[in-house]
Amino acid sequence: MDRSSVIFGNAMKRRDIKAAEGKQKGFIKKYGDDRDKCYHLAAVENDVIGKTLGVKNLVLSDTPLELGEEKNIVIGNIRMGFGHYRISMAIASAAHSMGLTPLWFDLNSFEGTAATSIISSQNELYSLGSRLSQKSRLFNKLVWEPMNSEGFRKLTYNCSDQKVSELMTGLYADLPKDIPFAATHVWPSQAAVHAGLTNVVNVVPDNWPMALHLSEGALHTVQTQSAYLGYKVLRGMDKKRILKPMPEGSVAFAGHYIDHELVSNIEADCARRLARLRKGEGRRYLLTIGGAGAQQDIFAAVIRWLLPRVKRGKASLMINLGDHYNVWETIKKRVPGLEELTTEHIDDFAETSAFAEEALDNSIGGVHAFCHKDIFAAVYSTNLLMRACDVLITKPSELAFYPVPKLMIKRVGGHEAWGAVRAAEIGDGTFECETPREIVGMLKAMQTDSSILRFLCGNIIKAKAQGVYDGAYKAVELAIGK
Repeated sequence: MDRSSVIFGNAMKRRDIKAAEGKQKGFIKKYGDDRDKCYHLAAVENDVIGKTLGVKNLVLSDTPLELGEEKNIVIGNIRMGFGHYRISMAIASAAHSMGLTPLWFDLNSFEGTAATSIISSQNELYSLGSRLSQKSRLFNKLVWEPMNSEGFRKLTYNCSDQKVSELMTGLYADLPKDIPFAATHVWPSQAAVHAGLTNVVNVVPDNWPMALHLSEGALHTVQTQSAYLGYKVLRGMDKKRILKPMPEGSVAFAGHYIDHELVSNIEADCARRLARLRKGEGRRYLLTIGGAGAQQDIFAAVIRWLLPRVKRGKASLMINLGDHYNVWETIKKRVPGLEELTTEHIDDFAETSAFAEEALDNSIGGVHAFCHKDIFAAVYSTNLLMRACDVLITKPSELAFYPVPKLMIKRVGGHEAWGAVRAAEIGDGTFECETPREIVGMLKAMQTDSSILRFLCGNIIKAKAQGVYDGAYKAVELAIGK
């Protein structure tokens, strides 16, 4: 079924439809056409998050997919930076806690298929743009910020994407049409609908409504009330006309997508933070370096300021480098004295997990750097470590919604700004601090004034009582028809 000509009852202009068809033809010429192909799949244990979250990976197979008697939910995603994987892990965690087996369906993991070829090419472009935006203020102002806030917002963008996602349906041939399917990126959601799946939930990230995330035929879940209204009326997605709204049953407010392990331990983890405050222990900071490895000036400034406090035992620092060890080498050169204070935890997820568990109730001290080549370990390490930190230092991406005190550094892309707005309004994180000077100023305040951390922890506990962090559970419930 064509979903490019009319989007939620809004007819698209002929030139936009032709442009979308042209983009599809261009991808077919480069990467092939999988619409009539029938790829077979197999479910295999995930070595990293299989035991914790019950996840099985869907991989290519020579024989048709065989599913056991257990209740399954497919989690459709792509690896594009860390954000969509992190949200997928939250959905998997919630599903596992509810007795379901999460089947990990990454469209960017099937080598030789049109879907993976298309997504990989787009991911490379996005990563390049992200890095350039941090190096060139002019590029960021004239190209990157407008594209991420307004370019992706246009309904014409969805028109184009729908034609491209048609090419990905061959990978869905083995999936039962009525299997619960939760997608944490719009492409697997769109492709699932094109493939005829009937229980598709489009788990929408961010807090800034964009047509980029529309998947007509799926039920859209959002994390905030403002996003619900923005999507409902397709706010600002066509500057020249008032659009017909999304019909009833197309969008639902769910709440923040957070892992069961984190939600269920909110009170205990905040109690530990407050106990460390009362005892006068040094502040624990967790710095995340993900995605394109951008923002190195900011990371260096934060670490430089913290190092003297670390030496005096007034602070400790955990750094999750994701899978970017090359970034770590650069930062060590830029921050004299860092290497001498650092214990490195490289490519040993079992050791990282043990460290995170022990750190909950024991002192850590110094600087600890974590890096894993495996993408699951690279992403999930932050989830493990954040329970033992006092402050998470992060850009306002998907981590802006997590129940941990947060210092928000400068965004990478205009759409991320609204994640910081959400955190600041709930009171579980700071507003976005845009310059190294402003970031260090906030860091100094959080280091010396205990009332800030007490304020943030109190708001996290209040937000949990209000169901703010229950979005992953609700997305799963909607996918299984509750």
